Formats: sequence, structure tokens, C-alpha cells
Amino acid sequence: MTVTYKTIGATVLVAAVMIPASLRGQAAPEVFTATAAVKGAGGAAASAPVTITIDRKMSQKEADSLAAAFKTGGAAALRKGLAGVAPTGTVKIGAGKPTPTRFTLERATADGRLLTMLTDQPLLFIGAGVPGAKPKAGYDFAVIDIEVDGKGSGSGTIAPAAKIKMNQGAFVVEDYGVELVRLTAVKKTK
Repeated sequence: MTVTYKTIGATVLVAAVMIPASLRGQAAPEVFTATAAVKGAGGAAASAPVTITIDRKMSQKEADSLAAAFKTGGAAALRKGLAGVAPTGTVKIGAGKPTPTRFTLERATADGRLLTMLTDQPLLFIGAGVPGAKPKAGYDFAVIDIEVDGKGSGSGTIAPAAKIKMNQGAFVVEDYGVELVRLTAVKKTK
């Protein structure tokens, strides 16, 4: 079984069109901490601390360019387009090395905001070491969604190795792992 989920809102990439100008850009970096937790069907569970740093959010021009690339050339074109994009921040799992995010969007929600980040490389292949694991090919991205309130607290999800596809005009994130990785205890620390 493959975990497939749509990000909150209509799309991962086209959401930038709906972002008010007041939400794009920022003066100082933001840092969020969280716990990534996953439970397997057999009852096994794992967790790790996650640190997300947001140095900047996408400009409308950058987001439109990347969305257009994906619409015309799929994931390969998105990957090529991200190659020249300056990092928007980083994501770090446990004591691992920080991985640059290349795409960061912010949308207003009823209680605060939704932040969607994308890396141009996978962070981790959950389940890759088990017998009969599926091939890693095509899982070239990682997608992180966190929804935080006005005080910076919230929750989210992370697809540490993901494919991005189009399905009936909407962007869909397909995670390599079988189980959804939840981000709990999300807290803005800076």
C-alpha cells in the first residue's frame, strides 16, 4: 500500500497564486521544532526530532515559474527548475545534516497559517530496508506541511521521500513509505 495525500488547499505548487502579498517575504528567519512520528501496521513505532528553518518564502514570480514548469514537463521539469532556486530554508531530521528546502509557501488558514516546503532530494526512505521494498526511483522530493496558529504551535505531515504527480488538475504527493509520518508538537522557537 502506498500513502497518497493531497496537501491542504488545492495544490502544493499553485497555491502561491492565492497568497496575499502581506504573507510573502519576511525579515527574519523562523525556526520550528517538531517530532516526526510513524506507526507501522504491526505496531512498531519510531520518532525523531525535526527542525525546520524558513529563511524566506517564495516570491509570486518564482512560484508561478515552478508551477508552469511542472504543468508542462512534470516532475523532471520541476526538478530542473528547482536546481537554480536559492534555498528557502532547511529541514533536519534528528542529528542528520540539514537539507535545503527549495520551495516554501505560506497560506492563511482560519486559525493561523499553513507552510508547505519542498526539497529537491529525498530525506529518508522509510521501509527501504525491508524484504520486498519497492524501488526508490522517482521519489526525488520531500514535502513538509505544517499548520500553525498565531502563537506558532501546531501539527503537520512530512513525506520524506515523495513523488509529485498531477491527478485531475490537482497536485498530489505520493510518499514512498506505507504509513503517514505525522509532525506533532510543532512549535516556533525563533
